[in-house]
Amino acid sequence: MRQLFGFLILLLFPFLASAQDFTPLDQAKRKAQKAYELAVEYSMGARYEQALRQLDKALSVEPKLLEAIIQRAAIFYDMEQYEQALLGFRQALDMAPEYDAFVWYQAALSAYRDQQYKEAVPFFEGFLERAGSRDRLRRRAEDYLEQSRFAARAMADPVPFEPENLGPAINSDAPEYLPALSADGETLIFTRVVNRQEDFFYSRKDDEGNWTPSRPLKEINTPRNEGAQSLSADGRLLFFTACNRRDGYGSCDLYFSEYTGGRWTSPRNVGPPVNSRAWESQPALSADGRLLYFAARREGGEGGIDLWKSRRLADGSWSEPENMGPVINTAKDDQAPFIHPDGQTLYFISEGHPGMGESDIYLARRQPDGSWGEPQNLGYPINTTQVEATLIVSLDGQTAYYASDRLAEARTPGVPRNPDIYAFPLHEQARPQPVTYVKGIVTDARTGQPLAAQARITTLDDGEEAASTVSTPEKGAFLLVLPSGRDYALNISKEGYLFYSENFALKEQNDPGQPFRLEASLSPIPSSGELPRPDKPVVLRNVFFNTGSAELLPASRLELDRLVALLNEHPTLRIRINGHTDDIGGEADNLQLSEARARAVYDYLLKAGIAAERLRYKGFGESSPLVPNSSPENRRMNRRTEFEVLD
Repeated sequence: MRQLFGFLILLLFPFLASAQDFTPLDQAKRKAQKAYELAVEYSMGARYEQALRQLDKALSVEPKLLEAIIQRAAIFYDMEQYEQALLGFRQALDMAPEYDAFVWYQAALSAYRDQQYKEAVPFFEGFLERAGSRDRLRRRAEDYLEQSRFAARAMADPVPFEPENLGPAINSDAPEYLPALSADGETLIFTRVVNRQEDFFYSRKDDEGNWTPSRPLKEINTPRNEGAQSLSADGRLLFFTACNRRDGYGSCDLYFSEYTGGRWTSPRNVGPPVNSRAWESQPALSADGRLLYFAARREGGEGGIDLWKSRRLADGSWSEPENMGPVINTAKDDQAPFIHPDGQTLYFISEGHPGMGESDIYLARRQPDGSWGEPQNLGYPINTTQVEATLIVSLDGQTAYYASDRLAEARTPGVPRNPDIYAFPLHEQARPQPVTYVKGIVTDARTGQPLAAQARITTLDDGEEAASTVSTPEKGAFLLVLPSGRDYALNISKEGYLFYSENFALKEQNDPGQPFRLEASLSPIPSSGELPRPDKPVVLRNVFFNTGSAELLPASRLELDRLVALLNEHPTLRIRINGHTDDIGGEADNLQLSEARARAVYDYLLKAGIAAERLRYKGFGESSPLVPNSSPENRRMNRRTEFEVLD
């Protein structure tokens, strides 16, 4: 290299020697050298304009002064004028490609920062060809090369991206970020910086679908920071991050608060084993409330910040956290998880997976065996060379929400741009599985008053509980998520009341359509003659038969076993099983079929140990429809099995 450098000196400084003999530097060229040295001094003090003037003087005398050309390009890079920087580094490499491998690296970075990713690739390759195996920049250059190749492909094939600012009801001159949304899309909680510290604000949609002016969550906000929150599907449970608190276990811990009685409860630390002496942050609660994902810098990870998960145990506590593994986590920072209510799609940000640079947003899909598939970059221009923040996706998978400062416009002259919250239609390749929800109100059939009742969703094919909640005592309201692709049974029960059931057939539906809304009136169970018997039968919507047959299908067992349990809990209760059909077929045949089906349920109860004197059964055929037999849906409702309480 020393010999090469000597050769370049002869090449680039012709005024040092002539073809015949050596002569002293003339006054003008000594002045050029002095100007270059002065430019270096100015550059070290970040006095870039003065440095550029000195370099212009030097280059006016000697246009091929290599060090001056490189220094001038480096100054443009530091001034973030990357296009000018690239021109200078390219000129230097054209003149002396073997002068210094670092010039290749500088040229590559200039192209990269100017988003000329395709042009950056050969410069990074050129640096790696010339850099030593132990060069401290080698690993960084390899990462940049991978990012440049990815970015070049991504920019050549951009994804649809039309972000829309959520407007003044949500965004202000202060920074807003980290949105969290309830499953029905009607409640938004986000973080806002107020007086140099983070607080929670919330907004709800009005009857016209517009966001109301945001308000602070006074029960949770403190003079210290609160942030990085996750809202449960029904909007009644908030997990969030707080740091350096007296009840903390580490630098930052996870906390939670419940919305009950019209207010949020005092936050409580989630506690060990989720929280530790390490840094835990950025919780994400699954829609069924059984899995808590979070980011942590703790032992046992892949390096840097990793994603972890913990399971809610039967007693309400949380299991020892599990690392999400090397498919999700990298040696760099992986954080900001969001698990979509489909339970199958995980969104997060990462610095370690192939992307545009800095941190990008990715998604990973759960595989049939329960493992996670290879993360997919959400694409350009959702991702850029800048740092991308956390992203959440609406229940229907159509709309994504995230915060950005690169899209915001300063509202006040002279005030820097702050991040705002945006919504945008999510392109199809990045959408989760279709999901809907059931939202209901539970009341006392006799008084009309709201009830705090247990609402439980069960999968019909295997009888596994998919989700459960308790309706609010103030309004009797509940919300449960229903991913598509399976059939579900809903059971609503409360001690001292007859139960309510509903069926949701989503197995054959790729698009579950509009959410389900229902009102469930539970009838009090009469005991010792204190209450009159309910005047309406209870429809067993999850009792199924083969078409035209009285043979019970296996999926009926779940509902019938609940009826058995009810009868065992109330040994004085006497019921009659009623069978009904639609108007398809002959009237006599329908009457016979309905009675045979009622008898099948009666026999099931007898085999389960219910005494015969407590049971009756009767078929009504097509004589007592609930609704007119005017459509397939109405006929489905009229084909039913029910029970009514006897005196």
